[in-house]
Amino acid sequence: MPNDPWFQYFPGAITITDENATILAMNAESAETFKSSGGRELIGRSVIDCHPPAVQDKVRALYQTREPNVYTIEKQGRKKLIYQAPVYRDGELIGVVELGLPLPEEIPHFRRD
Repeated sequence: MPNDPWFQYFPGAITITDENATILAMNAESAETFKSSGGRELIGRSVIDCHPPAVQDKVRALYQTREPNVYTIEKQGRKKLIYQAPVYRDGELIGVVELGLPLPEEIPHFRRD
């Protein structure tokens, strides 16, 4: 799947790690987002080590609690939704996927009760 064209050209950052937090794949936007840290050279490295010490415990918790971590950030005037979620195969954790999706200034919200 990471070699499929849709994955590489998706307009948001997609980073895939295994169950041990090793980066397995990055699409083009992910590589660009993390260019200053090495971009695609990060593949094969621990995603935990790619974060500052103050954040490493939060990243470790993602693999321990196996709960999604969702938040927004603003960097260089761009807002993004960060969605980090565990991925399972046959009930076993096989990794975590992080999506970094650019957000417009205003987002419509619809209730569909």
